[in-house]
Amino acid sequence: MPGQERFHLSKLPREPNCTRFKTLTLSDQQFLNGDTGGKPVTITGQLRIAQGSGRLPVVVLQHGSGGYNANIDVWSRELNELGISTFALDSFTGRGLTEVNSNQALLGRLNFIVDLYRALEVLASHPRVDPRRIVLMGFSRGGQATLYASLKRFNRLWNKSGVESAAYVPFYPDCMTTYISDTEVADRPIRIFGGTLDDYNPISVCKAYVERLRAAGRDVEVTEYPNAAHAFDNPLGAQPAAVSPKFESVRNCKIREETGGLLINAETKQPFSYEDACVVHGPHLGYDRLQPRPPKHPSRHF
Repeated sequence: MPGQERFHLSKLPREPNCTRFKTLTLSDQQFLNGDTGGKPVTITGQLRIAQGSGRLPVVVLQHGSGGYNANIDVWSRELNELGISTFALDSFTGRGLTEVNSNQALLGRLNFIVDLYRALEVLASHPRVDPRRIVLMGFSRGGQATLYASLKRFNRLWNKSGVESAAYVPFYPDCMTTYISDTEVADRPIRIFGGTLDDYNPISVCKAYVERLRAAGRDVEVTEYPNAAHAFDNPLGAQPAAVSPKFESVRNCKIREETGGLLINAETKQPFSYEDACVVHGPHLGYDRLQPRPPKHPSRHF
C-alpha cells in the first residue's frame, strides 16, 4: 500500500450531495422473517459524482461498527479518480448511534442489508447513475452486510429497487453465521478481501464459506493480505495494529439460523446472545501502509 501521503482528504470533492432516505431498524429475527414492522428511520448517504457525463457507475460504501471512518473518504477519492461515483452511507447518526464496537447488541447486524437495498432504490432513479453498474462495497459489519446482501432470499424479501448489484465487494467481513440457503446467491461476482492477522473477523472462516459457495458453482474469490490486521485500509488506524480492549468479537462463535428466523449458538443450542461465552474482547485494529493496495477491483465489474 502506498504511503500515507496518498490519503490526504483535501483532494476529495468539496461538496458531496447529502441525500436523506428512509429505512427501518429491525431485529435480526424480523429481518430473517421478512417482518416489515420495524421502526422507521431516516439515514443519509453522501453522493459524490465523478467527472464525466451521462449516467456513471457507482460504488455504494457501507461503514462498519465504528461508523463513518477515514477509509470511506479514501475509497471515495480513489474511485472518483477512476471515473466511478460513490454513495457513502451513514447508518448510525439517524439511529442515534456513533459506534457499536463496544456493544454490538445496540443494532441488529442485518439492518445494514436493508440500508444497502434502500440505497439501491435511491440510486436507481438518479439521472447521473447507471443502475446496471452499481457495486456494493462494505467494511467489517458493513462487509458482512455486503456479503450477505448477495443472498437471493434476502433480495426477494427486502430489495424492492428493481436493481441487482453488479458485484459484491466485502472487506474483512464477519462470516461466523450460517444462514438458511446461504449458498443461493446472486449470479454476480463476490470478491472478499481480508488480512491474515485479523482477529476481529478471521479470514479463515470466510475462506470456509467461500469453499461452500464454490462447490455450489458461484463466482466468488477471496484475497488475503499477509500481516494485515482488521481495518488495514484505514489510514488513521494504529501503526502497528493495537488492541481495542472494549471491542466485542464473535470470532469464537458458531452461529446458525434455524426456522422462524432464530439465530442459534451452535454449541449451546440456545438463542445467540452477546453475553455468550464465545464472545470475546480485545481484537487488534490497525493500518498497514506496507500492504499493497487492493487492485481497482470495482472497476472490473462495470
